Amino acid sequence: MNNSSLAVQPSSAAPEPASTAQVTLVVVPRERFSCTAASLESLYEHTKVPFELVYVDGNSPPHVKQYLEEQSKQRNFKLIRTEQYLFPNHARNIGLASVETPYLVFLDNDVVVSPGWLEALLKCSKETDAAVVGPLMCQDEPVHEVVHFAGGESHIWVDKLGRRRLREKMFKQGKRVDDVMPELKRMPTELAEFHCVLIKRSVFDQLGQLDEGMINTKEHLDFCMSVAALGERVYFEPASVVTYVPGPPLERSDLTYYMLRWSDEWTLNSLYHFRDKWNVVEDGYFKTKYKKLGWRRHYTILGPIVRRLAFGHDSLYVMRALAKIDHFFNRYLTRRHARLQNQG
Repeated sequence: MNNSSLAVQPSSAAPEPASTAQVTLVVVPRERFSCTAASLESLYEHTKVPFELVYVDGNSPPHVKQYLEEQSKQRNFKLIRTEQYLFPNHARNIGLASVETPYLVFLDNDVVVSPGWLEALLKCSKETDAAVVGPLMCQDEPVHEVVHFAGGESHIWVDKLGRRRLREKMFKQGKRVDDVMPELKRMPTELAEFHCVLIKRSVFDQLGQLDEGMINTKEHLDFCMSVAALGERVYFEPASVVTYVPGPPLERSDLTYYMLRWSDEWTLNSLYHFRDKWNVVEDGYFKTKYKKLGWRRHYTILGPIVRRLAFGHDSLYVMRALAKIDHFFNRYLTRRHARLQNQG
């Protein structure tokens, strides 16, 4: 994907560096914009250590754009806006270019943090010399109650036929935080997620930018495996608790970005790129992903429509009919975005 023509516009001047700040928070769009205020307010409410903030705004709707401009002036953070939608690694690279502190944290714009979250991540990195530290990641509302991710596995293994295959596993997903917290402890892990992750800035001196061939999926696997290949450490720190809040529901102004963000083409290109980059066989792992193309759109956008049409029930027949229309429209949307990007 060619990003050379995408204009990046600083919407506010960079703030004066805080002499005591060791970390820069880089916030990027994930899949929607309607959680922007809740996420940003939680950062300022629950982050007590000094920090710099770089906020990357990829074509948010007018009311969110205005809110971010007002907040950047009031709170003196750097706001960078583009007038086209961004895929995550491109947005992260835009923010990364402005980081001058020893540490940075990539955060999605739908993440809500809890008290002490950043202190715990920094402490873990300093005490273990970890290059990458991930928190206890929760999901959904009420926040901080259901585990999304508590460390995991991500590596290549070789089967009996000599084929390189991908191993991916997420620990404790769907468990109640109260049930599993007593058994969780700081530990090395093979995987951290970009919802929220602390990284030593020096890692990028070795890796360069994040791989923009990873457009919308598995970029966290690619990054963590690349870090491990350098001989650097990745840790899980459960003393830091944060939650990402996905849709549904979505606001109407979220729909175009959501459909593009989880488009069939972006997903397929990401999976193909990962497969070829790591020279892994196209086994059942990948084939299952191919069969499930569009599942997020179908669950989040089509699901409520199906239930209305089917008088409150889930209908596989109606879902399949709407899914065919969705896949057709999704191809149009993705190609339209590519044309606009190339014209820019």
